Amino acid sequence: MSVANLKKIRFSVRAGALLIAIGMNVATTAGEREQAKTLHDRLAGVPPTATVLNDMAADIAAGNALNAAFTAIDNPNFYNVTLKNFAAPWTNRDQSVFVPLNDYTATVIGMVRDDEPFNTVLSADILYVGTSAGVPAYSMTDNAHYEALENQNIDLSSVLQRRTQSQITDLPANATAGVMTTRAAAQAFFIDGTNRAMFRFTLMNHMCNDLEQVKDSTRPPDRIRQDVSRSPGGDSRIFLNRCLGCHSGMDPLAQAFAYYDFDETVDRVVYREGVVDPKYGINSTNFERGFITPDDSWSNYWREGQNAILGWDASLPGSGNGAKSLGEEMANSDAFAQCQVTKVFRNVCFRAPADTQDRNQIDLMVNSFKNSNYSLKQVFAESAVYCMGD
Repeated sequence: MSVANLKKIRFSVRAGALLIAIGMNVATTAGEREQAKTLHDRLAGVPPTATVLNDMAADIAAGNALNAAFTAIDNPNFYNVTLKNFAAPWTNRDQSVFVPLNDYTATVIGMVRDDEPFNTVLSADILYVGTSAGVPAYSMTDNAHYEALENQNIDLSSVLQRRTQSQITDLPANATAGVMTTRAAAQAFFIDGTNRAMFRFTLMNHMCNDLEQVKDSTRPPDRIRQDVSRSPGGDSRIFLNRCLGCHSGMDPLAQAFAYYDFDETVDRVVYREGVVDPKYGINSTNFERGFITPDDSWSNYWREGQNAILGWDASLPGSGNGAKSLGEEMANSDAFAQCQVTKVFRNVCFRAPADTQDRNQIDLMVNSFKNSNYSLKQVFAESAVYCMGD
């Protein structure tokens, strides 16, 4: 073989080795960059800039995937889009995402941004409003403030300011109960009806259970109101088999809202301390010997029986007065923490937990959620890291 041909072979071998090395490096880098892009896309909903992508990929390569996730969370779109769409269905009976920004959604966004303990979302004297010039002031009688923030594409991650409901509304501090006493929640769940809707939708949105899942016919019926017939259509079996299981637990809990209403004539939440709203006495002739609501005291009959599995906090008394203490009861349950983590997992991973590995991850994140002072931001980051390889 000639020297020239030998040199050609050596060059080819070296070139091939270099190409293989480059290919291996590209494959490794592409894996980290792909995961970084997945993290950013799922958390922020938009592609990262080249600089951000490189920084996130470097964090992942260094074993700091959580840092990469928090970098994506710092993108304003996490708050303006991802969180807004995450919370919007909780604010209306249709559970639709296609609703205007409102005080309920804005408060959830602000609490997540500021790492407010999320187990206070149903009890705190808290409300987030915008501070942007040219936007109508917050009003108890309309949603113009929040619609203007949204219509003008104002960055919620920077303009939302933590206030107290008792500071900017006429609700006394003891009558505030986090998002349950926002105008949006009141308009959706206190309007008309019997105020049971506020309890049912809070149970669905924040404990991931509807009444069908928690019905328990072994609970005593002594707090079921007069409007519930004990023999619908003349058949008491219907009450015993279909009505008792829900109302025996729900009615003693929904009594916490006895002083609240949403007044359509003035388009705002109304609270009259010490005055039971007339809706609690409607259809009283359906069963005149039924319970007559005297005040806003509530009791949790579900602490015993099958619904003890919801994991009620043993340090709480299981009874009280008003919406605030009821919110504390619900949001300190194991079911609340499990619900928040599962909702975030579905939002970020685009799927429900599917197998043992997923369920074990949920359990780990529930513990992390509690140990991080109920930081929902932490749950978003951990969920995104878990699913970044999907």
